[in-house]
Amino acid sequence: MVTTSDIKKLREETGAGVMDAKRALEEASGDFTQAKELIRQQGIASAAKRADRATSEGVVESYIHGGGRIGAIVEVQCETDFVARTDTFKQLARDVAMQIAAMNPLALTVEDVPADAPGNLEDHALLKQPFIRDSSQTIEDLVQAAVGQTGENIQIGRFARFELGGN
Repeated sequence: MVTTSDIKKLREETGAGVMDAKRALEEASGDFTQAKELIRQQGIASAAKRADRATSEGVVESYIHGGGRIGAIVEVQCETDFVARTDTFKQLARDVAMQIAAMNPLALTVEDVPADAPGNLEDHALLKQPFIRDSSQTIEDLVQAAVGQTGENIQIGRFARFELGGN
């Protein structure tokens, strides 16, 4: 039996709509963990369907850390200015800028990481890095969750990281 409190809790944790949360809980026979995974998979499928849509709106977000010694700037793109003004989108941009400042990725994707980068190439690709606030998710997972919540294609564009005294 799916309760309204279960639906509310799942919505708060995933950002899914009421009917999506209810459907996932019913499909998972009330298993909350399995329902969360179903919502995540739906977000991935949703993101794949929207991947070809143009992203001509968005925000440029910055993050300064370490007493002004490290800074990052990132361009996060979406389809409409309406979505660019939502709290979900703004928080995603802020989280990505913070990730860049903390983890110093060399490129957006694994394919763009220089072959001579030390260690595992995925460690240097922003989208594949574990999110610093929740290592069970990657930055790519965060983007896909935002796509599921907003219903729009979202892409990370350019980014840069600056460190005082760095090259």
